[in-house]
Amino acid sequence: MIYVDNAATTKLDIDAFEAMKPFLIEDFGNPSQPYSFSRTGKRALRQARAIIAECIGAEPEEIFFTSGGTESNNWAVKGTSLVYGDTRTTITSKIEHHAVLNACAAIERLGFPVVYLPVDSEGIVQPANLQKYISNRTKLVSIMLANNEIGSIQPIQKLCNIAHENGALFHTDAVQAVGHITVDVNELGVDMLSSSAHKFNGPKGIGFLYIRKGTNIQPYADGGSQEFGMRAGTENVAAIVAMATALKKCVNNIAVRAKRLKKMENLLINTLSNANIDFLRNGCKDGLPGIISLSFKNLEGEMLLHRLDLMGIYVSTGSACNSVNTQVSHVIEAIGVPEAYSKGTIRISFGANNEDGDAEMIANALIRILSSN
Repeated sequence: MIYVDNAATTKLDIDAFEAMKPFLIEDFGNPSQPYSFSRTGKRALRQARAIIAECIGAEPEEIFFTSGGTESNNWAVKGTSLVYGDTRTTITSKIEHHAVLNACAAIERLGFPVVYLPVDSEGIVQPANLQKYISNRTKLVSIMLANNEIGSIQPIQKLCNIAHENGALFHTDAVQAVGHITVDVNELGVDMLSSSAHKFNGPKGIGFLYIRKGTNIQPYADGGSQEFGMRAGTENVAAIVAMATALKKCVNNIAVRAKRLKKMENLLINTLSNANIDFLRNGCKDGLPGIISLSFKNLEGEMLLHRLDLMGIYVSTGSACNSVNTQVSHVIEAIGVPEAYSKGTIRISFGANNEDGDAEMIANALIRILSSN
């Protein structure tokens, strides 16, 4: 098996798994309880929060645990829109993850205006476009740090500065970026940042939202006093501890891993190019390490996916969250991939468990498939 859909989800890191086990079997107490049996879980939450905060340059009290990226994005978009009771504008981009786009659609139905910024052919939001549409009636700007389909990395610092100059808050969906590139919330200047553990070899169903001190946002859920009274519900201690373990391990190895992933990218692209395969690489070459979006002329991405599947190679036709819909993805449309190529798009995303040989085998498998068509 060659698994290269790491942008959809990653294999659980063994150290993260081992970190979970005591809190599933032995130290299973509810951390909100006052008796001594709960102290271990309570301490583990405090330590995990501090580790995660350190990994992104935040303070521990600015980290709020959630069920993952979708919840974090929904909380950021809806929580800031509804807090004042007015109808100021939210600005986002046309290539956001559906967790942001559908959250924006939801607030639009409630009467809150939303502006969707275009991107260039490499999938970049140009600061001049944000400057064109922003005003003192803008409440929130939400632009992802790195795109999940084509890997383009946005100029968040510049975009954030423009937002703040106009009195708007800035949120970034960093689900695809955290653990893979250096992320420092103070350097970026963001007010909120979303992340999800299963994108960096942590468990599924756990993530966090960074909320800068002083940011006015509604609580996500009412109930108990968990998460500083902002997100009620008993914490998933085992998953939180595993998330912190996986993230720290990724952050400590970012440079080494990025070099490995870039080498795999080059092997794959060069092998296809040397075989004179007709394809386009979408996005920009200096994007997120490991993510490769390829479009092949006059082919169907779904056909390529199934043919590779038969060879034991697992890729995506685009965003895994949109895999039930075989139409051209909104990202591929937004960057203007020509119609002759757009339907033949697949995404290959390398991860920590891949090797150079995987890249060569995938390229040779594609060459065989394309040669038979």
